Amino acid sequence: MSLFKNRPVASAFALALAVGVPASFYVAPAPVEAAAGDLDRAVDALRGISTMKADFVQTDRNGQAVSGVMTLKRPGKIRFEYEKGVDLLVVSNGKSMYMIDYAVNQVQRWPIRNSPLGALLDPNRDVKKYGRLIETSHSDVVSIEVRDSDRPEFGVITLIFQRDASAPGGLRLTHWVALDSQNHRTTVRLRNHRYGMAVADSTFRFRDPRRTSRRPG
Repeated sequence: MSLFKNRPVASAFALALAVGVPASFYVAPAPVEAAAGDLDRAVDALRGISTMKADFVQTDRNGQAVSGVMTLKRPGKIRFEYEKGVDLLVVSNGKSMYMIDYAVNQVQRWPIRNSPLGALLDPNRDVKKYGRLIETSHSDVVSIEVRDSDRPEFGVITLIFQRDASAPGGLRLTHWVALDSQNHRTTVRLRNHRYGMAVADSTFRFRDPRRTSRRPG
């Protein structure tokens, strides 16, 4: 039986790929001087990732968790391969984000710019323009909230980094929290980061269950 009988995690992805700021992180904005420096460093860290793989654990607002492997390739490509038994795939081909639900043979599509993950996939566009530093209680943690105040339906994403000299730009993305326009929250935590490997573009194609010929999408 599918782990997504009630599809709570899937719906969170479909609605915006969630993350709001956990209460422990949401305090007053940092001083301007500190914000400017760390915001630039966060953007440099994201730009410094050409390819990356990491194991992830995704948790929805009800506490339901699933795991898998995330593969990222710039510009704009990402794939969430879920654990065995989860009939779901989330993938971006650089232009659009797709959620493929093989349990019910459905595909949902939306432009990358309409997803909070646009901040992760296109830092040149989103992080500098819409991002602000959120002060944390740990000097080695950098937290960036990204939202477009003119388009609240796009949701909010908070990217949380750990200072790590071995990571691109000196910051390692440890997790993000996404909050969609309906206040559905999803947290995605990363571990076992690997950088700079060869990743074929075919990784970001998918089998479209709506096609009887089952050609790649």
